Amino acid sequence: MASDPQIINFPTELGEVFAGLRAARQEWRTRHSHLGRGIEFPSQRSLARIMRELGAALFPLRLGPPELNTANEDRWVEATLESALSQLAAQLALELRATQPGLDRADEGREAERIIGMFAADLPRLRRALDLDIEAGYANDPAARSVDEVLLSYPSLIAIIHYRIAHRLHELGAPLVARAIAEVAHQKTGIDIHPGARIGHSFFIDHGTGIVIGETARVGDRVRLYQGVTLGGVPIEAGNAHRAGVGDRRHPDIGDDVVIFAGAVLLGPITIGARSWIGGNVWLRHDLPADSHVDTAQAVVRSAASAP
Repeated sequence: MASDPQIINFPTELGEVFAGLRAARQEWRTRHSHLGRGIEFPSQRSLARIMRELGAALFPLRLGPPELNTANEDRWVEATLESALSQLAAQLALELRATQPGLDRADEGREAERIIGMFAADLPRLRRALDLDIEAGYANDPAARSVDEVLLSYPSLIAIIHYRIAHRLHELGAPLVARAIAEVAHQKTGIDIHPGARIGHSFFIDHGTGIVIGETARVGDRVRLYQGVTLGGVPIEAGNAHRAGVGDRRHPDIGDDVVIFAGAVLLGPITIGARSWIGGNVWLRHDLPADSHVDTAQAVVRSAASAP
């Protein structure tokens, strides 16, 4: 039998625990020397607050405070957006300080301002892209009674709002902040979308819990996913995640108008042709031509024309 764990005499022996924790931290920082400078990193808690403000600024009469109306929303959006963007710039500066230690503070500030300026300029486009996602939810779910219901009560829309904002920041050179924003949505919804993934317009996720979309996945327009779908990468040899070539395309490419039902797992750099239907609980590691159907019961591929 295993021996009982050593009992700590509280509080007289806690000094040894503190010393052990300090030694563990020092060993970690020695192995990862860039962490040993005592620098701060972007705060997930701060980014969660920023995302609430950005979401409300994008959809003020639905996600903003109840006292808003069409007469005062412009002033409120202006003030909220200025605050959120200022806070986001501070988080971007922390990322730059952590990942580009050669930058002086002036260059750091200019780069954060560049990213924020381009991001802010793109917010109208992001709002219109999200409008299409909301409309796709209403158009594709008979349980939806209005587009407002989709925005207010579908966890998938929380994940998609976070994804589209995070993806733009990822494109602009802030992958750490982007990944933290994606994780905020993951914790809230159980939907894990890497901000590096590329997803087309009118994207609809029904239910959503357990969905995983990997970094190099490409998803076309008007794609529909159901809960538990994985667009994943083939596992690599242990310990080789950062060797040359591993960062290339690793995840599926999903064509326009594809539907993937609950529990399907698609792995590796495969291509799924447009208008294909992938049945529930399918495990797929090969390409499919356009207009294919994968039968969940018989696990066969057939053309859409022959489907019942």
